[in-house]
Amino acid sequence: MNFSPVSHRMGPNINGEGPAESLREQFEARERRFMSSYGSLSSKARRRVMDTAPCPVRTAFQQDRDRIVYSNAFRRLKYKTQVFLNPLGDEYRTRLTHTLEVAQIARTIARAMFLNEDLAEAIALGHDLGHTPFGHGGEMALKEIYSPGFTHNKQSLRVVDRLENNGRGLNLTLAVRDGILKHSKGFGRVMPDNPAELPISVEGRIVRFADIMAYLNHDLDDAIRSGVIDARQVPEVCLRILGNSHSERAIRMIRDLITNSCTTDSGLDLQMSGSVNEAMQTLRHFLYENVYRSDKVHQEFVKAKKILSDLYAHFLGNESDLQQELRSMEMNGCNDRSQPRERLVCDLLASMTDRYAMNLYKRIFFPSPTI
Repeated sequence: MNFSPVSHRMGPNINGEGPAESLREQFEARERRFMSSYGSLSSKARRRVMDTAPCPVRTAFQQDRDRIVYSNAFRRLKYKTQVFLNPLGDEYRTRLTHTLEVAQIARTIARAMFLNEDLAEAIALGHDLGHTPFGHGGEMALKEIYSPGFTHNKQSLRVVDRLENNGRGLNLTLAVRDGILKHSKGFGRVMPDNPAELPISVEGRIVRFADIMAYLNHDLDDAIRSGVIDARQVPEVCLRILGNSHSERAIRMIRDLITNSCTTDSGLDLQMSGSVNEAMQTLRHFLYENVYRSDKVHQEFVKAKKILSDLYAHFLGNESDLQQELRSMEMNGCNDRSQPRERLVCDLLASMTDRYAMNLYKRIFFPSPTI
């Protein structure tokens, strides 16, 4: 496929004429010059709440990326589980390393398609900010003890809108917020059938593909490393079509998406070849059945569920402890008295890292030695 860039005239001051441009304006002009017509121009980005003045150096999507990277929620990702609980070993992926891998894949695809790399990166870096401790096991626990409607993608949007910056949020652009909210696939298709679930930007749709490419690859690596599965169990079609190593699989999937995506009357249609898509779905099903639902992984998440359930009940019944923990995690500004206490407790627990939740559980429920 040929993603030829759209040509535009440069703005004023490039030839020494007209008023001086800021660096941001020069970057915006560069986007208009090289970006495909399907890409999202940062000059057209709008925020949830209008900023007083644009940054003279960074585009709107660059600002979003920086706001995410400097947030408390982003730093906490390094001690949140991807699949295997964080204390298991230093070589296993965490929610942070997963996020970085998604961002790298998303940038690679966006660049190859002449789209907005900064937007793709910002969505990828923010897509899991609302993930719970203990991975999807923690998410399932909060579905049961707080609300069936709890999802990590909705919580990620809540993080950037209300919980960060001591209750003021990060005030991200609408395109980044939309991509964060609509990144999640669950057990469903990479591209949803329901148009309302489809990200408004092509870059947001790329992140959906980048997310599954990343976790299929690294979760397989970690499952073999942990002994949950043996490399010889991996379906032959996955090895033959996708490759035998992490790099081979990543390159094959990325190139296949770039090569097979095409333009239609309705826009840019992201798609993969039949053989690669089938191999990816086979690997996805294999991981769900043999890793995510394995006894070894499930047993640990049963323990994690108990930790979150007991902490949830404790904070519902202890207002002073709840307020103390909100202050400790720099979330006191989120303490809107109009919010039900259940919502505050859910926000608190979802924001915790694995180790913070385990240490807190030990401090509250384990007996202390007496002198």
